[in-house]
Amino acid sequence: MQPYELFIGLRYTRAKRRNHFISFISMISMLGIGLGVMALIVVLSVMNGFQKEIRARILGVTPHLQVVSENGQLNDWQHVLDIVAKQPEVRAAAPYVDGQGMVSLNDNVQGVMVRGILPDAEQRLTALGDKMKRGSLNDLRAGEFNIVLGVDLARALGAHIGDSVLLITPQGQITPAGMLPRLKQFHVVGIFEIGMAPYDNSLALIRLEDAQKLYRMGGSVSGISGSLHNLDLAPQISAALEEKLPRDSYATDWTRQNANYFSVVAMEKRMMFIILSLIVLVAAFNIVSTLVMAVTDKQADIAILRTLGASPRSIMQIFMVQGMLIGLIGMGAGVIGGVLIALNIGTIVPFIEHLFGVQFLSKEFYYISELPSDLQKGDVLVVAGMSFFISLFATLYPSWRAAKTQPAEALRYE
Repeated sequence: MQPYELFIGLRYTRAKRRNHFISFISMISMLGIGLGVMALIVVLSVMNGFQKEIRARILGVTPHLQVVSENGQLNDWQHVLDIVAKQPEVRAAAPYVDGQGMVSLNDNVQGVMVRGILPDAEQRLTALGDKMKRGSLNDLRAGEFNIVLGVDLARALGAHIGDSVLLITPQGQITPAGMLPRLKQFHVVGIFEIGMAPYDNSLALIRLEDAQKLYRMGGSVSGISGSLHNLDLAPQISAALEEKLPRDSYATDWTRQNANYFSVVAMEKRMMFIILSLIVLVAAFNIVSTLVMAVTDKQADIAILRTLGASPRSIMQIFMVQGMLIGLIGMGAGVIGGVLIALNIGTIVPFIEHLFGVQFLSKEFYYISELPSDLQKGDVLVVAGMSFFISLFATLYPSWRAAKTQPAEALRYE
């Protein structure tokens, strides 16, 4: 047997109304809650997908951990490399040289970030070896002055495998004519594509020994890079390294190097949650309107129930059931729709782009050109719970007003 409050509340919800406008407002309330919940789930999933995708791409080309010197050159780097490699969570470690310059081919000139690497060690550290479109990192052999370019950088220069480019560094030579930049010819042996414009259009890779000669570093390097088994432990590992490193060296990790970006993404996610929650809140006001009109429409029924012995609490529960049912139907439809869209957004967005001949995310302006999605159970539960409690609170005032109905007043003109 059902409690009679629940039975009557469900009956009021299913019954045909004399006032069709109330039914219309009820449908609008359900639709508003459904759209709000669906939008929240889809937007949060897309933002999770962006954060996950960009983090994967950033960490696919940059190390999880770096040890650098305060003066920019690490002299006793073999000792530091041994310290880093012996850390329990460190999977691989290797030296590197960082520098800036310009690359020229024919009449085309582009500014570049130059990184000197050891190819075998780099393929254990990052995913650069898997991002090669043409050529291989192993073609970077010491003394041959070979270079690997990002795909957009190569396209801007008009460079292909086998071409020779001129690398110009700011470290100049003093001559009787004044300060002149250093020039060195490099042979293009590979082209990579990370999928992120800051790397594809400005990163060039050369051999570590060639970089040391080019930037006149002798036997020094810019730092030691390392990759971890668990990248979430990077702050703890860098803090532990600080106690073992020489005084003129310090450790940094990917969370500090990209702190501004990830904090902005987290803030945007919170703000989008608050803004889109207003859709659900507006729909909840429609529930208030629906129940206020329903209470007015059912004045005689309420009076009869009161004369039959129903308590004000029971009357309140009847209309709360009606309002909560509207909220639950809208929430359920929104959750189902949001989950389906979030799981299939990789198919839906390309279809819309193809249908209308547009591209929502251009690689020239955004880090990634596809719309990713990462549906998380926690986000769905939070959104569903938030919409349920908003719907619940929206029923309180109309239900309280129904409970205050006086039977004599309600039946006076019946």
